[in-house]
Amino acid sequence: MAQALPLAEVLSQLTRKGDLCERLADRKVRCFACGHRCLIPEGLPGICKVRFNSGGTLRVPGGYVGALQVDPIEKKPFFHAMPGSLALSFGMLGCDFHCGYCQNWITSQVLRDPNAASAPDRMAPADLVSMALARRAPIVASTYNEPLITAEWAVDVFRPAVEAGLVCAFISNGNATPEVLDYIRPYTRLYKVDLKSFRQSNYRALGGQVEVVRDTIRMLKERDFWIEVVTLVIPGFNDSSEELTDIARFLASVSPDIPWHVTAFHKDYKMTDPEDTSASTLMRAAGIGEREGLRFVYAGNLPGQVGEYENTRCAACRALLIERSGYRISRFRITGSGACPDCAAPVPGLWARDIYHPQSDPH
Repeated sequence: MAQALPLAEVLSQLTRKGDLCERLADRKVRCFACGHRCLIPEGLPGICKVRFNSGGTLRVPGGYVGALQVDPIEKKPFFHAMPGSLALSFGMLGCDFHCGYCQNWITSQVLRDPNAASAPDRMAPADLVSMALARRAPIVASTYNEPLITAEWAVDVFRPAVEAGLVCAFISNGNATPEVLDYIRPYTRLYKVDLKSFRQSNYRALGGQVEVVRDTIRMLKERDFWIEVVTLVIPGFNDSSEELTDIARFLASVSPDIPWHVTAFHKDYKMTDPEDTSASTLMRAAGIGEREGLRFVYAGNLPGQVGEYENTRCAACRALLIERSGYRISRFRITGSGACPDCAAPVPGLWARDIYHPQSDPH
């Protein structure tokens, strides 16, 4: 009986030539997929461990998924993008960060942590598009691991998805570069950023830089992605009123229309010391967001405990537009043109019913 290959060797075979790089002297390559901008000598991987230099050519993941399921779009979370829709959510393996509280560590940390045990399933882009069409999921989302480091595969999937009338989304840590955002923009409409902190000391512990993520949010706005931002509020890590104020003030300076989701931490992976986030902490954070000028602030992960912060109200007249409990929508009043039915003020987001024109699934 043949012995199973190590996972790293299996993944090295599920690759294609990378687009997001430049070739340098001495067979080195510079990778542009994420903010690390790794300079990779021949025979070595980048920080993400899944993009590597083979003979002076950057090889990148392709042709498989490491996780796959259909979710409500509210779970991503997007609250201003096709509410009530389903999203075919797929991911690969690996990450450019190493967050100690990662809820997807089984896939994201599989090449760093021997306790993570995920295996790739071979799949073609057409298979994913057919699956989305068959399940009446108008959105295809790259998620579960960090999609920036597998951007070429995302585009391989998104290109036929867009041709089939689907809307595509990135669920990302925001550690991006101008090159990767320009590369995915023709096929990617929605982008969720995890703004994990506003302190460089915290980001250093996670493997990133806060300024890169701030720059990403600015660049996403400049490129007309629909952006929603999530901050997982962790007691003792990023829950001070001062830091939350800094985050909210920054987002408002980019655009007061960016929805900000403050969500509840629960003990996971290696972070088991802090207490789970209370509803009162989330409501304090949401109140800070409102005071700093953000028009759409949501408190998540504690359905039924955060009052109005699950709902969407008109920023102009405060009429109730979308009523939610968790991922369920019980009332939807935004007009087909994306406006408040009471005062006709436009509501920023992706609402139009005619966005989704899926082709019939040939299978």
